[in-house]
Amino acid sequence: MGERNAESELKSKKKAGVRLCYICNVARAALQRPKTQQQICKECFYSAFEEEIHDVIVGNQLFKAGERVAIAASGGKDSTVLAYVLSTLNRRHDYGLDLFLLSIDEGITGYRDDSLETVKRNEIQYGLPLKVISYKSLYGWTMDEIVKEIGLKNNCTFCGVFRRQALDRGAALMKADKIATGHNADDIAETVLLNILRGDIARLSRCTLITTGEDGPIPRCKPFKYSYEKEIVIYPFSLLYATYAYFKRLDYFSTECIYSPNAYRGFAREFIKDLEHMRPRAILDIIRSGENFRISTSTKMPEQGVCERCGYISSQKLCKACVLLDGLNRGLPKLGIARNRGPNHSHREKEQMLEIDKTENGFQSKPCGSLDF
Repeated sequence: MGERNAESELKSKKKAGVRLCYICNVARAALQRPKTQQQICKECFYSAFEEEIHDVIVGNQLFKAGERVAIAASGGKDSTVLAYVLSTLNRRHDYGLDLFLLSIDEGITGYRDDSLETVKRNEIQYGLPLKVISYKSLYGWTMDEIVKEIGLKNNCTFCGVFRRQALDRGAALMKADKIATGHNADDIAETVLLNILRGDIARLSRCTLITTGEDGPIPRCKPFKYSYEKEIVIYPFSLLYATYAYFKRLDYFSTECIYSPNAYRGFAREFIKDLEHMRPRAILDIIRSGENFRISTSTKMPEQGVCERCGYISSQKLCKACVLLDGLNRGLPKLGIARNRGPNHSHREKEQMLEIDKTENGFQSKPCGSLDF
């Protein structure tokens, strides 16, 4: 009797022109997946999204039982969904991970202070401990102070370099075995394109790796490597694509950084979005292309070493963070900003080292961090 009623209800839905879920063929379709174009119901979307992340984690052996994992948490959509999904999958599949949130306070008034309030709420909502590391405590500078010195044109260079190292230093302080970041498929496709435009062969060769830094202090992994941004968060201009954060009603901070409107990455992002609009598979195709790039054996790659001043990984005498910080502390904020990444990039960095050596008489600059590696 129950089966007959179900069949009758299904037939009546089809007659009424109701579009049913592509997966279960029972419930009403609630959204169209950007990646596959399939129209599915909310419950099937939850299941598909979470299980795809689980398959990525297991298939790439991102974690081992007993590991302490720092989730890089900014309060934004990607890191908030990552914290929720990792916490959920850790319980459901018994990964045996010790998870905690790690946030970096760059010192951007009206942006980071607000987003950190979101992270503090996530700490309570997901039951994950939180550690906040600030630029001020590590480097003696906030981004607000740096922007006053350097202006809006090159500030993202400072923030990117300082942030990468701050995450490593914070994770080391908390004795983490790995760092999980919320970089999604769109982010990685953008990075492939940026490295091609910059001629940065070294970064191009590793930017599509799902785990990086295995030769450094703490490896980083990207569980969202194949997840589209549109599936993580809803866009105001595309209500057709309702998504995970939207349906789950997750609490996240959605304001863009006040210092990044002219960031070079923004132009690559717009180009990627245009490609996706014409051909949704374009994002994954760019990633696959990046994975299949082969660097010529005759190409000279940077040799990994350690910074003589702070001990952080570096291919130069001083790491990039130490060079940038040195310039700030000497009143020469543009000292460490390389104008290109072409053939003369290495030569330019050597010239910067010489400039630092010349001005170092009687002045010992502070290392680019107060945590010892």
